Amino acid sequence: MQTPFSLSPVEVSVVVPVYNEEDGLQALFDRLYPAMDAMGESYELIFINDGSHDRSPQILAAQFHKRPDVTRVVLFNGNFGQHMAILAGFEHTRGRIVITLDADLQNPPEEIPRLVAAMRQGHDYVGTIRRQRNDTAFRRYASRAMNQLRERITKIKMTDQGCMLRAYDRNIIDTINACREVNTFIPALAYTFSSNPVEIEVGHEQRFAGESKYSLYQLIRLNFDLVTGFSIVPLQWFSAIGTLLSISSAGLFVVLLIRRFLLGSEVQGVFTLFALNFFLVGIMLFGIGLLGEYVGRIYQEVRDRPRYRIQAVLERDPLKTPEDHNAVEESCAR
Repeated sequence: MQTPFSLSPVEVSVVVPVYNEEDGLQALFDRLYPAMDAMGESYELIFINDGSHDRSPQILAAQFHKRPDVTRVVLFNGNFGQHMAILAGFEHTRGRIVITLDADLQNPPEEIPRLVAAMRQGHDYVGTIRRQRNDTAFRRYASRAMNQLRERITKIKMTDQGCMLRAYDRNIIDTINACREVNTFIPALAYTFSSNPVEIEVGHEQRFAGESKYSLYQLIRLNFDLVTGFSIVPLQWFSAIGTLLSISSAGLFVVLLIRRFLLGSEVQGVFTLFALNFFLVGIMLFGIGLLGEYVGRIYQEVRDRPRYRIQAVLERDPLKTPEDHNAVEESCAR
């Protein structure tokens, strides 16, 4: 009995999330397929269309027709975010080694063999550090500061958390697939499960087309999710600050009481008291927001809603005819 295509194992799976990348997809194909063919190993490329509003779905479908032997396309019915797209890709992978790659060509596909070689040296997770980053100075320094803060809080060591060119062992992928978290940061999650991680330097190029899909707010949001999703240290810090402020307030009350009996009624220092009051109110509001962030994460988890919804999957299946595939693609185009 022939093993179905969807169950046949391969050596390397490459997961590529796609969102409004129509101008750069052909350039990606022109570099990615030759790089994988040159490895001389069995592989598959899984493209996840994350609700693109341009012609990306049609371009991906056309590429599937050109290389159905190694191409699979997952089509979302909406925009669920890069990490949800990668998680969907993970659930459709069959490779013993799984690589994640952005579609904008900032991470050269030609670096993939180096990640595979590192995995075969016994590592179960390979992170990457961008060599000579082609980003603005502000973004580089902000990224470095956030990396240091995140490492202190979560104890997760990732020199360059913004680089999605990474490699994962099959066991790590299976463990991630078993997690049902609504909000997570995949490289950090993999790091917590890995037993022998490593980082290597890779090239970094200018975006081939378009602009970054992450605004400054989204980058801050991502880092906040990363910190609150992998550590309760911020809550512990706030508890410690609250304790210190309570002790300081009690001391200040004693000092003011003594001065009241020794010096009588005073009106000096009113503005200082106002400033101190505003400072304490600010800390209280920050603490409420921090607590609300954790409560919000709990709220999202207990609702147990699907993380994403797949409209269709394009893959070669010996049980389906070409007419079946065409019917699916026509429904996607509509």
